Amino acid sequence: MTPRIVLLVTSPRLPAGLLTAAAWDVVRAAAVFAGEETELTTAVRAAGAQVTVPDGPAVPVLLDAARGSGTAVWLAGPAGDESLARELGLRLAREPGLAELELMYGSWDPPGARLLDAVAVMDRLASPGGDPWKRAQTHRSLAGFLLEECYEAYDAISADDTDALREELGDVLLQVVLHARLAEELPEGARWSIDDVAGGLVDKMVRRNPHVFADDAADSIEEIEANWERIKRSEKARDSVLDGIALSQPALALAAKVLDRAARVGLAVPPPLADSQVDAEARLGASLLAAVAAAREAGLDPEAALRRTTLAYADAVRAVERGDTG
Repeated sequence: MTPRIVLLVTSPRLPAGLLTAAAWDVVRAAAVFAGEETELTTAVRAAGAQVTVPDGPAVPVLLDAARGSGTAVWLAGPAGDESLARELGLRLAREPGLAELELMYGSWDPPGARLLDAVAVMDRLASPGGDPWKRAQTHRSLAGFLLEECYEAYDAISADDTDALREELGDVLLQVVLHARLAEELPEGARWSIDDVAGGLVDKMVRRNPHVFADDAADSIEEIEANWERIKRSEKARDSVLDGIALSQPALALAAKVLDRAARVGLAVPPPLADSQVDAEARLGASLLAAVAAAREAGLDPEAALRRTTLAYADAVRAVERGDTG
């Protein structure tokens, strides 16, 4: 039987002892080696296996152990020990039959594992010895950046550019992770972390989707939206249907949201008439609000409509600047 060398790769984002049954079988039955002492070597020893950290070059040690016991296992480090794998592969390619090289995954990254990396990197950047700029920021100083990144993600969506959207959402996520890291430095009693953010989101999703996580039935999108609003109202004591609207959003979007909220609960409050206003700015505002109301009645997004027309006008301006009369 040809000797076997197993490179056992594990996820650095999971507890070291969480290995597959096949991985545990091989480490308990074979000679096990590693490049350094790690949490994984500790966990493997705690399970009754012997782990050796060679003093010299690892390849000869592995080959000797494989020939002696049939199988030798190398516990790969967090980076996968690519140089060792390359050296072993070249040696075995030059000497066929010397041993078989097998790659085994003892554990895999769970979905969302790179989010843990994002949190770890941000912690390094915002900790002493990290990035002075990030450490100097506050929630207020970062507010404009959050808006800017959201607008850039919106632009990518409008352009149907999914590659750009992936990048821009990463920039939005950076803002979320940085805000959460800064909140860990707040005074005692006011602190919160990224886990608090994620935990609150998970609880909210479960509560507001009982048609998925409980026994409530919802046969249409309209019923799902109605349930969402009903649950939302029960969670938050609000004095007005308009409470919770983001007042800093662009004026056209704000107008559309206010009109939508009022109509959702059947409040028939007519917008002001332009002719009844006493100054030019108020008349213009009333005219714009009337236009937003008309757009809503027609099922149109006034913010998107004005943006589209403005961008087309910008293209026309650039054409004139270029001298393009065609």
